[in-house]
Amino acid sequence: MQLLLALALGIATIVVIVLRTRLDAFVALLIAALVTGFVAGAPAGEIISSITTGFGNTLASIGIVIGLGVAIGKILEVSGAADALAQKFVKLLGKGREHWAMAGTGAVVSIPVFCDSGYVIMNPLARSIARRLKGRYVTLALALGCGMTLTHHLVPPTPGPLGVAGILGTDLGALILAGLVFALLLLPVVIAYAAWIGPKLESELSPNVREAVYGGVPIGTGAVASGGGGGGAVGSGPDEITGEPLREDDAPSALGEAPAGAAPHKVGFGLASVPLLVPLVLIVLNTVATAIDRNAQGVLAPTDEYTPSGFAAVMAFIGNPVVALIIGIVLAVYLLLPRWTPRKRVHGWLADAAASAGLIILITGAGGALGQVLRDTGVGDELAEAVSSLSLPSVLVPFLVASLVRLAQGSGTVAMITAASVTAPLVVALGLSPLLAALACCAGSMVFSYFNDSYFWVVTRFTGLEGTAALRGWSGITTAVWLASLPLLLIASLFL
Repeated sequence: MQLLLALALGIATIVVIVLRTRLDAFVALLIAALVTGFVAGAPAGEIISSITTGFGNTLASIGIVIGLGVAIGKILEVSGAADALAQKFVKLLGKGREHWAMAGTGAVVSIPVFCDSGYVIMNPLARSIARRLKGRYVTLALALGCGMTLTHHLVPPTPGPLGVAGILGTDLGALILAGLVFALLLLPVVIAYAAWIGPKLESELSPNVREAVYGGVPIGTGAVASGGGGGGAVGSGPDEITGEPLREDDAPSALGEAPAGAAPHKVGFGLASVPLLVPLVLIVLNTVATAIDRNAQGVLAPTDEYTPSGFAAVMAFIGNPVVALIIGIVLAVYLLLPRWTPRKRVHGWLADAAASAGLIILITGAGGALGQVLRDTGVGDELAEAVSSLSLPSVLVPFLVASLVRLAQGSGTVAMITAASVTAPLVVALGLSPLLAALACCAGSMVFSYFNDSYFWVVTRFTGLEGTAALRGWSGITTAVWLASLPLLLIASLFL
């Protein structure tokens, strides 16, 4: 009861501070970590150690990635590359299906790439499409984020499902196929929820995000948005979304004064995609090479000691998200911007990107700090043990263990691996196949992403949702896919 009370008071602290005081989410998360630790009975020194460890570990994994990703997004925006991608994207998929396109793209990108990295890289595309549609940004952003959640939680070789497969002895190929089937069946749920909640939350966008996406133009007026990356060069054809001809003032205007006789700057789809595709391909190659190498060495479990060898060792370096995104920002600056753009102007854009990334990085780190306190105080472990002792249909045991651990400490990867560890000794007694148990661990970990999940802060801050709007939008859509996965598991239990 003491641990449950600690969790409840920690969550209540965040809600009250964010919604009722002048303090922001960063401070609220840190105060909540202190409250949770003290109520759980942890010594003061250990609480501080947990906060600093969780903060540091979280930023070590994604802090640099967020900063570099925001910088790439800024160059995509000011160069007109994001608009070039948006035009091609919508042309291929057709008008009215933009949210389907974003959800599908997110699902594909997130198979090899952490959600945090992939969302930062792809969010400028959602903004550019919304800018041209003059609306629907929340729908597009939520569809993108939750599309990434599906495959990140269900499909190896992302670390969580890969670890679950190793702990439970699940055939990796079978889990990849089953995870893909689950993700495809759940994708319509993502799209339907985003389409339903998005218009309701559009009016609650934070002013700075609204300005960044729409340029301050009232939504639905039919006026051409003036902010962001502009539309494209003169003579590049009609807008693929609105059908309106592009005017001269739609061209990027912040790139500097072109030399006399120089052709108007124009970024095509192929060139615009290079700073995105190269980092993603490198990260994919790293993930695949590592998975193959770990399998060859027989070290699938994340706790096993593993040293990359051969090609996997090379890719472990250049395919690391930090190195891959450094390559991406260099490509963005030198491929997307004309040579006549002043150096000081480029430095200014990168400084703006760093400033906008700063708060996101701090809040993300604070979310990791709270999660670490919850882990170190034993809240997740106690809940897991309690659920595993209940009389439930066998497939619900790993599902609910993963769900409660996710609620307790925020990390989906930690939740599914904890559930797999608790369930592994019970698989035979429960009559579960390792594949079904793995799917249940992975699906259960998707529930109600909220304040103690670092990805919650990445998505909601980039989307511009705060307070109850963030809970209705992001926490709601992740809970919807979690709930929809339950009947799929029950059906699968009839065959597996």
